[in-house]
Amino acid sequence: MDAGDLAIFAAVAQAGGITKAAQSLNTVQSNVTQRIRLLEAELGVPLFTRHSRGVSLTTAGTQLLPYAERIGRLIGEAKQAASDGIVPRGRIAIGALESATAVRLPPILAAYGAACPEVDIEILTGTTAELIEAVLERRVEAAFVAGPVQHPALETLPLIEEELVVVTAPWVADLDALAAAPGRDKLKLIVFRPGCSYRTRLETLLAERGLVDVRRLEFGTLDGIIGCVGAGMGVTLLPRAAVARAAAEGRVALHALPTDDARIETVLVRRRDGFVSRALQQFMELARERLTAAQPRQSAERALATGRRTEVASSRKRAASRAQAPRLKSRA
Repeated sequence: MDAGDLAIFAAVAQAGGITKAAQSLNTVQSNVTQRIRLLEAELGVPLFTRHSRGVSLTTAGTQLLPYAERIGRLIGEAKQAASDGIVPRGRIAIGALESATAVRLPPILAAYGAACPEVDIEILTGTTAELIEAVLERRVEAAFVAGPVQHPALETLPLIEEELVVVTAPWVADLDALAAAPGRDKLKLIVFRPGCSYRTRLETLLAERGLVDVRRLEFGTLDGIIGCVGAGMGVTLLPRAAVARAAAEGRVALHALPTDDARIETVLVRRRDGFVSRALQQFMELARERLTAAQPRQSAERALATGRRTEVASSRKRAASRAQAPRLKSRA
């Protein structure tokens, strides 16, 4: 048994047929058939059941497949390690949330491009659940997701703590009034597809307040969600950093949450058993450096925003008191 035979066996298993496997391997069908027969003869068991639609794994083939895939990965990683020089080069695939892609990634990618010009980066966006699956399936080498993440196969690198805020149309001044307005339609949530941590957090927060009869409108982009919320179609929950510009421009209103409800950490996850190239190591170090530096600035902006909210609330109370004073005097 050699690695080449196992690679052909894995290709046939993944393709579900000899012909498709031969095409993916860029070889002739007879070569694939002969190698599979030799492997079956060496092991003394059939690995595939042949039928009109192609082939399917036998019990023995099912048991062998994970070992064949693992050996193939190890050989690939060994080649990477042998060719991984001092200067980062090659290609890395990184996953990221839509909000992280819009706000957190640009300065990281700009700095990384300047520091590692010989590395090509592919970015895959998705929800936290989708990105964790992509890391586990080795479709990306690492991913920015919402924490906490607890999985025995994954290593987690904490990066930055985000503040979540409820986002509404700019004319909505009070969330309780929005939820309790008489005669209103069901509250609409403008959210990413299932698997999004922000969506799950929003649904939990609303359920704790007795709001379970809601409608959901799913979008695939951050801009789409912000635009629809600003038009008054519904509400959403997002990191303050992702919607700060829209709020400053008056396109949406932001509503703060209690500290325990608002905190969520963005983390970088990767497989524990995955090969860490110099290109990936440099990227992780730079991401941690940039986002750690951004945390104090974000905390200061959060404190400033809290102070402004307190000042606005005090102004409203004073205005209400002044409006009520003449009525009280007239009653006297």
